[in-house]
Amino acid sequence: MLVGMTTNATNAEGPQVRPRRRAPAGAAVLREDVTEAIRAAVFEELATVGYARMSIEGIARRAGVGKTAVYRRWRSKLHLVLDIVSVIAVQGLPAPETGSLEGDLRMLYEVTSRALRHPVASQIIPDLQAEAARNPDIAEALQKALKEGQEGVALKIVAAAQERGEIRAGFNEELALDLISGPLYWRSVVIRSPKLPKGYLGALARATAEAIKTL
Repeated sequence: MLVGMTTNATNAEGPQVRPRRRAPAGAAVLREDVTEAIRAAVFEELATVGYARMSIEGIARRAGVGKTAVYRRWRSKLHLVLDIVSVIAVQGLPAPETGSLEGDLRMLYEVTSRALRHPVASQIIPDLQAEAARNPDIAEALQKALKEGQEGVALKIVAAAQERGEIRAGFNEELALDLISGPLYWRSVVIRSPKLPKGYLGALARATAEAIKTL
């Protein structure tokens, strides 16, 4: 009997022989290190040339791989960027646990501020926002990433504050989330202030905490 062939016959010399299964010819495992290198290259390409000028060729060259390696994972640069944005949404930000609403907000603002003011993020987010105005798929993915990443943490912060009795029952949760996320995003991403005033984050955390307690 040849290896790789099957038979239903049973003879007197012993039980039916079943061949060992082989992996399908041409099957390949996508290496995670290559995938991560491509994702890193996408961030760098977006920050350097922007979405409109970004190309699969440029991504592959920056990642040190062939174009085939990129196309085996994503059909186009749009799908690649959508995947990157979705990954960001899933990862989110760590939820602080300082023991107070103001302390949690202060820590959240410090982490968020560093992330938003990073040279790569400060270039990518405005560029994707511009593309979102022209591409509904990018708009949906970007909104999902920014909203879920920030709101997931903000919800945990207000829930913990409510459990501690810092926030009354029945407070306006939607307005609280807007108060938490809006001011820093406005200053860092929309008007792109080059430097935050001294003590700004502490003052913002204090004012936001007091405002939420009145809702």
